[in-house]
Amino acid sequence: MPSRTWAPPAPYDLARTLRVLRRGRRDPACRQEPDGTWWRCSGTPAGPVTLRISDDLAAGGLITGRAWGPGTDWALEQLPALLGADDEPDAFRPRHRVVAVSLRKHGGLRLARTGLVMESLVPSVLEQGITTGSAHYAWRRLLNRYGDTPPGPAPEGMRIPPSAAVWRMVPSWEWHGAGVDRSRAAAILRARSYAPRLEEAAAMALPEAMARLQFLPGIGPWTAAEALQRVLGAPDALTLGDLHLPVQIGYALTGARGGTDEEMLQLLELYAGQRHRAARLILLGGRLPNRRANRAPHSRIAHL
Repeated sequence: MPSRTWAPPAPYDLARTLRVLRRGRRDPACRQEPDGTWWRCSGTPAGPVTLRISDDLAAGGLITGRAWGPGTDWALEQLPALLGADDEPDAFRPRHRVVAVSLRKHGGLRLARTGLVMESLVPSVLEQGITTGSAHYAWRRLLNRYGDTPPGPAPEGMRIPPSAAVWRMVPSWEWHGAGVDRSRAAAILRARSYAPRLEEAAAMALPEAMARLQFLPGIGPWTAAEALQRVLGAPDALTLGDLHLPVQIGYALTGARGGTDEEMLQLLELYAGQRHRAARLILLGGRLPNRRANRAPHSRIAHL
């Protein structure tokens, strides 16, 4: 089967880099095996593809991608970007001790770039205003019912996410059964209607891409940032409008509880251009408040 290898810079953490693309441990479109192998099922501009990614230690630490399906050439061409080859972590400078400590511990983190907008936008819309677990359930149920069987030897139960045309066919009772309210379902259906225009955001700079996604009602700064963190691997795509993130950032950097977007932006001003990376490192290595005492629906801890 066609394959491609990529030599990552040292240090490099494959699992930490790709984990943000997985929507829960039972995501039908993205799976990590116990041996560290990753499987991704995607609908590319060239058609569906199954991608197997493994860290071949016997080959000098090379990352190997093997692909099956009509989207094979596209997926293998994009493989280095998916693995973080376009990321520039050396441009980052820690300004707080907790960030410096986290960077030393998690220096292998790279920001993955998928280049696929709808693939990240739909699950981001599903995550609006509800718990992460509930959003993962909705994503899993909808893919199991409407996703396509992937090409090649994908593990049992994996699915290609529905195309824009297929999302239109989901009846109202299926959205309801997945726990998706009318407003989120409507946002996904609107996005489906403008899918070609939205996919153009994958080739835009972050400000233009944010504006393109937020042109649609139901897609605000929170959803756009969550999607573009993955689509573009954007180091400055800081999530705003999250009930939990400002609390976590504020507590990690100051020890104080509470926190608003405005306070978080002030604290991260020193990281302009790298605020999303800074936030991820803070959550990976920082002091975090008691989650039971500061519950909020948009916790990203599971994605880190």
